[in-house]
Amino acid sequence: MPASSTQQDAVQQEAVVALARQAFDIEARALMDLRERLQGEAGAAFTQAIDAMLACKGRVVVMGMGKSGHVGRKITATLASTGTPAMFVHPAEAHHGDLGMVQPGDVVLAISNSGESEELTALLPVIKRLGVRLLAMTGRPGSSLARHADIVLDCAVAQEACPLNLAPTASTTAQMALGDALAVVLLELRGFKAEDFARSHPGGALGRKLLTHLRDVMRAGEAVPRVQPDAPFGEVMREMSAKGLGSTAVVDAAGRILGVFTDGDLRRKIEAGVDLRAMSASQLMTPKPRTIRDDVLAAEAVSLMEAHRITTLLVVDAGGVLVGAVNTNDLMRAKVI
Repeated sequence: MPASSTQQDAVQQEAVVALARQAFDIEARALMDLRERLQGEAGAAFTQAIDAMLACKGRVVVMGMGKSGHVGRKITATLASTGTPAMFVHPAEAHHGDLGMVQPGDVVLAISNSGESEELTALLPVIKRLGVRLLAMTGRPGSSLARHADIVLDCAVAQEACPLNLAPTASTTAQMALGDALAVVLLELRGFKAEDFARSHPGGALGRKLLTHLRDVMRAGEAVPRVQPDAPFGEVMREMSAKGLGSTAVVDAAGRILGVFTDGDLRRKIEAGVDLRAMSASQLMTPKPRTIRDDVLAAEAVSLMEAHRITTLLVVDAGGVLVGAVNTNDLMRAKVI
């Protein structure tokens, strides 16, 4: 009997998945081979490349053609965002003026799997005359690029993931991984911190978390609900309703926080049958509420609120005086959470 369409679909899916897994296996082996080779002469070359980049007074200028050029752009971006000044110069454009971007004190990282890219190799004598150090990332240590280079990083792979063994696949993965290895080692040796990363990514989620201080997002001034300890229940409720935070601070004459009264407190007292109209703010409040300093990162407020399952925090200055308030909606609007 002929196979059903469902059976045929299952067979096709199995074949497709098998091809994908084969590609993963080839590229994974390429990376593990690269890892194992990073010792002896190859390890010494990697260390020399790191030393050259650390000592660079200018920028790391990355070059590459075709797929190696695409990888080079990514490596450039990773270096630049992790503390190593870098720029990409396209070899073809370098022949028409862009080579002027390379200055004494720079280091050139040239990427070519074959090491024979015509546009790149034609630049090598000029680059050498500029007196800059030339680092080669190539899959052929005996290539023209490697012979001209001061330091050679071997990124050879046994085969491409492409079934034809032609399309750059495993080789570009090896280049990318080697570039990442350079970047992360440089990052560590430079003492680059998360805060430094955030400064180069101010528009991203990490940048907001690591650069946004609580004083930047909190409610301040008249927007902060507060009453004196002798305020009657009616005044407490009017302040809570007017400021829309679902709570109010109870403060002394100097502005120091004595307690807080929240919507939750109100519900609990009603359930307990308390005569609220006869009570003052000092009798209604919960004393010694959790507070946070205004000079901390907004992300710290998020952590504190999550840990204690609260939605609003009172904010104080170094002297313990109430200066603000923040709730989860404020933090969401600031995209801290």
